[in-house]
Amino acid sequence: MALLVGAALLGLHFLASAFSQMPLTPVKLRYYHYAADYLDPYFAQNWMLFAPDPLSDNRGILARAACPNGSTTGFYDVTTKYVEKAQGSRFFPSRMSRLVTGSVQQINGGDPVLTRLRESEKEKKRKELPLTPYEKTSQKEALRFLSRYSLTQIPHVCGGNPERIQIRMYIQQLPPWSKRHDPKAEDKVDVQDMGWVKVRDL
Repeated sequence: MALLVGAALLGLHFLASAFSQMPLTPVKLRYYHYAADYLDPYFAQNWMLFAPDPLSDNRGILARAACPNGSTTGFYDVTTKYVEKAQGSRFFPSRMSRLVTGSVQQINGGDPVLTRLRESEKEKKRKELPLTPYEKTSQKEALRFLSRYSLTQIPHVCGGNPERIQIRMYIQQLPPWSKRHDPKAEDKVDVQDMGWVKVRDL
């Protein structure tokens, strides 16, 4: 009996994983949030390694807080230490850095079909297609998670009692491999500030 239950649970896990990676369809728009609630953040799938255009940039977040006395802290880097920890342990790397990069990808990355449609509309100088309900929900959940995560990384700010928190996402575009020996090749950093989020709402 235990073997049957284990097999059924394993089957449901693989079904949820496969469903999360299927192309955008009306069924996925309607039911994706059930799979996402189960998979995120530890079982989230990311196939960028096998994609035609694998990631070639560094992504992370900074966070700052607003205190009850009206002051605002500076930005704290809540990403780098986990990236360095993962890079320092090749055989048993920490998965903590994936919590951030996966959520950043969730905010900035969309369905390839919709991305191509938006790029096509932009080239034609037409009004950009609005976000779908699925995209809005996905981005909202990712921002909420990143805000909660950041609070755990800066527990000392505002005497341990911050009122609001703000996330700043950065994407560092690295020079192409063909220019790796070019001393004039420079990185390009894109920064996006998200809106303030009340701590009590997290």
